[in-house]
Amino acid sequence: MLLLFPMLKLLLRIVFVLTLGPIVPAIADEAMPDSSLTLSAHLESDRAMIRSGLIWRIYADPTDGTPARFVQLSEAATPSFSLKPGAYIVHVAYGLSGTTQRIVLGSNPVRETISISAGALVLNALVGDTPIPTEKVRFSIYVAVGTDPEGRLIADNLKTGVTIRLPIGIYRVVSRYGDTNAVASADLAVEPAKLIKATLRHRAATVTLKLVNNLGGEAYAGTNFSVLTPGGDTIRDLFGAFPSLILAEGDYILIARNAGRVYTSEFKVRSGVDQDIEVLAR
Repeated sequence: MLLLFPMLKLLLRIVFVLTLGPIVPAIADEAMPDSSLTLSAHLESDRAMIRSGLIWRIYADPTDGTPARFVQLSEAATPSFSLKPGAYIVHVAYGLSGTTQRIVLGSNPVRETISISAGALVLNALVGDTPIPTEKVRFSIYVAVGTDPEGRLIADNLKTGVTIRLPIGIYRVVSRYGDTNAVASADLAVEPAKLIKATLRHRAATVTLKLVNNLGGEAYAGTNFSVLTPGGDTIRDLFGAFPSLILAEGDYILIARNAGRVYTSEFKVRSGVDQDIEVLAR
């Protein structure tokens, strides 16, 4: 009877092992050796490697339907990542353009070259034949939505002479000279691997507003000015002895208010001709 219980325990153990198989601890992902992923990129229609301006982001691509998890980032031209074997999403950004590719890593190193469909713009602006100083002009870039060529703003407050990398397509470029109504625009096509240099031409000038007793006389301090269209719409309100602003070519009405009195005058702006606009205090 004493030998029955040890034999019974041994028999139960043999049945358990035969049913479930041997108990082997799972190998954690962290224990798997890393694999190497080396990346590079070139522009579509140009096999030369891109040497700067790239931002690489690596995401783990899960198999259970959960969102991809960010893993690593690099701004090197040809980065090399040390990663566990598995599936990854590689995103490379080049200015405002970029592309995504899925890559599966095994135990062997992987080298991958990705093609980016992009071109570039360099923007400048003129008044007549005179370049506009960088601090006085800014550009915005739009893509069309439906029939609206300025449907969606994709880049704003851009400076002159800066290379802007964009996906292939047609863009509406808007140039704003000063901060009133001097605006120029153009539709530009960005082509694969090409740098497009575009110059937008403004028809505008700088005017300085003055309230004076006599033409060429000293300006009154503390004057409120309003610049209006011929139809009476206010373009800009300013305050001071001789404030300046940039206006598009055209006809305007100027109203000056000082010491409870109101004075008006009409004036014309000619493109490229800066001038003083004097209102007589009479």
